[in-house]
Amino acid sequence: MRYFHNPRCTKSREGLAYLEEKGLKPEVILYQKEPLSPNDLEEIIDKLDIEAIELVRTKEAVWKEEFADKELDENELILAMIEYPQLMERPILINGDKAAIGRPKENFDSII
Repeated sequence: MRYFHNPRCTKSREGLAYLEEKGLKPEVILYQKEPLSPNDLEEIIDKLDIEAIELVRTKEAVWKEEFADKELDENELILAMIEYPQLMERPILINGDKAAIGRPKENFDSII
């Protein structure tokens, strides 16, 4: 299992604690310090079975300032999240070929 984590985010910390309470110890990926490649992000989006825009935190200031008034395709959205990793929704747990966004943390139950 891989856990895409932002330690500054309350929901991300809560999600990791939730998994640890269940005796799970996923590989923690600090995606803001270890940037993802476009292929990595495409794989996450595929496993989540969502469109790229559904992974974007549209309330972030950088989204509002840089992207909100533009029509971006899937590749452009992925590149925006690579350039500004704070735009990526979190936390995300990947288990094999499945993934879930931990908002709420109980979403993880469907893939563990």
